[in-house]
Amino acid sequence: MAELRAEVLVLGAGMVGVGAALHLQSRGRDVIMVDRQELAGEGTSFGNAGIIECASVFPYMFPRDFGEILRYALNRAPQVRYRLRDLPTFAPWLLRYFRASSPKRALHSAMAELPLIRRSLVEHEALIREAGVPELLQRNGWLKLYRSEPTLKAALRDFERARQYGVEGDILDNAAIRLREPHLSGDFAGAIHLPAPAFVPDPGGLVKAYVALFRRKGGRFLAGDARTLEQASRGWRVSIEQGAVNAREVVVALGPWSDLVFERLGYPIPLGIKRGYHLHLAARGNAVLNRPVLDADQGFVLAPMNRGIRLTTGVEFAPRDAPPRPVQIERALPKAHGLFPLGEAVDARPWMGARPCLPDMLPVIGRAPRHDGLWFDFGHQHHGLTLGPATGRLLAEMMTGKEPFADPAPFAVERFG
Repeated sequence: MAELRAEVLVLGAGMVGVGAALHLQSRGRDVIMVDRQELAGEGTSFGNAGIIECASVFPYMFPRDFGEILRYALNRAPQVRYRLRDLPTFAPWLLRYFRASSPKRALHSAMAELPLIRRSLVEHEALIREAGVPELLQRNGWLKLYRSEPTLKAALRDFERARQYGVEGDILDNAAIRLREPHLSGDFAGAIHLPAPAFVPDPGGLVKAYVALFRRKGGRFLAGDARTLEQASRGWRVSIEQGAVNAREVVVALGPWSDLVFERLGYPIPLGIKRGYHLHLAARGNAVLNRPVLDADQGFVLAPMNRGIRLTTGVEFAPRDAPPRPVQIERALPKAHGLFPLGEAVDARPWMGARPCLPDMLPVIGRAPRHDGLWFDFGHQHHGLTLGPATGRLLAEMMTGKEPFADPAPFAVERFG
C-alpha cells in the first residue's frame, strides 16, 4: 500500500475545506485534501441559494417573539419544519440555541463574525480571479420580498440596525420591485434590495474550480475515509483508496459530518443540524430572474442557477442521516409558481443537505487543545459558501504563526468546555 506524506491533511472538500487548503498552500504548506467523494463540492456546499452574503451582519438566531416561536412549535411556519417524534433528538440543542440567542449573546456572535463577513467577498474575488472563472460571480445583489405590513416593518427595523454597521440597501415599493424583476407576480407591502452581496450561479461548480486551482498549484486531492483518522508517530494518518496519508497536522473541515472525528477524539462539541432542500425548475417562456429573491412570508428563495431556477427551503430539524422528507418543497411549489413563471422540474427529485450549526451560530476555528497538530474548521451554519475562504485565511494565519486578521478567540473550541 502507498504511504503518502504531506505537511497538512485537510479532511473535507466543501467550500470550507477548500478555502483552508488554498490558504495553507499559498503560505508554503504542502497540503493533501481528502474527502469521501471523488468530486469536490458534492455535500453541503452543493445546495444553497448561492449568495455570498457580505451584508449579513446578524446570524440566524433563535427567535424571541412568543408568537413566532409558537408558530414554529405548531409547524405552522413555512420557514421551519420538524416531526414530533424527532423532538427528543434535537430538543437539548434547541435549548442551548435559545439561550445563546439572548440579545446580549446574539450581539456578541454578530460582532465576532463581522470581520469574517466583511472579508468574505474580498477572498472570493481573489480566488475567482486566480481560478479564472469570472462567470461564476454575479453582482446584482439580492431581493427580500415582504407580503404583509408587519413582516415589512420588522425587516425595516433589522435593516436600520444593520445600516449602523455599513450595510447599504434600497427600500422598494411594488413599482420599484417590478423595475428590478419584471416577471415577478403578486402584491407586496414592500421589499429590500441589498446590492452588495454577490451571487454564484453554480456553487458546487465554484468549489470544483477552486479545487482545480489547488491542484494546478501542486495540491493533491484524494478519496478516503475520515473516520480512519488516527494519531501516528509523526502526526496523523488517514486511510485512502490507494493506501494512507501521513501528515504533521490535520484540519477537520467536514461540515455536518465533523462529529465522526471529534466525538471519537473526546471533544463534547454541540454540533447541531439544520437540514434543507432544493429543486431546480425551468423558467417558462422568456421569463428571467435577475438575482436571488427571498419570499420572506412564504419561507423560500428562488435563485437563477445555471441549471435552472433553484427553489430552496428553510430549515428542517431532523437527524442528519434520516430519510429525506421534502414537505417544505411540496408546500412551497405552488406559491413559487405564483411568484414567478416556473415550468417543469429539471431534477428528478429534490436535493437534501445539512447545515452544520453550533448554538451560538459561530464556527469552531482553531487548535484542538488536547491533541498536537489537530485543527478544527467547521460549523459555519448558513454561511459556509460565504465564509469558507475567509475562515480558511484565518485558520491558515493561525497555523503558520501569522497575525490573524480577526480575533480568533470567539471561535475557539474551549468555549464549550
